Amino acid sequence: MAFSDLIPWGRGRDRMPARQDADENPMMSLQRDLNRVFEDFWGRFDNPFGSLTTGGPRTDISETDEAMLVSVDLPGLDEKDIEVNVTDDMLTIRGEREEKTDKDGFSSQSRRSFHRMIPVPPGVDPEKAEAEFKRGVLTVTLPKTEEAKARVKRIDVKSG
Repeated sequence: MAFSDLIPWGRGRDRMPARQDADENPMMSLQRDLNRVFEDFWGRFDNPFGSLTTGGPRTDISETDEAMLVSVDLPGLDEKDIEVNVTDDMLTIRGEREEKTDKDGFSSQSRRSFHRMIPVPPGVDPEKAEAEFKRGVLTVTLPKTEEAKARVKRIDVKSG
């Protein structure tokens, strides 16, 4: 076997070769295996709760005239498993859950955790922040200061 047989494309060739089965082409098989290794490795960071959620807890951020609202879906957690902290410029939400399984006399324990850091815009009063956990959804309300409410100017939208 020549080295050029391992490369699915080459100089002087004007078209891609017909698709070969990965078992026939060692370079394609190697590429597939390397892709799988990296996808599995980086997928752990994207999905801290494993099969519980896809891509980590879903987080929705919205704003009203009165407050900034942050909602995080946390199914399977209790309020004792959640920690919420706020500073002048950052909202931090952490959660941790222990999973215990017992199969055929063998028990195992795993710990799953996540954290979200959300920037808090100026004009929010962290002293009056409130958090409520209901039916697996954490809702954090960050009220705006009176000065921030007074600075809001409504702009009429005209058709062109």
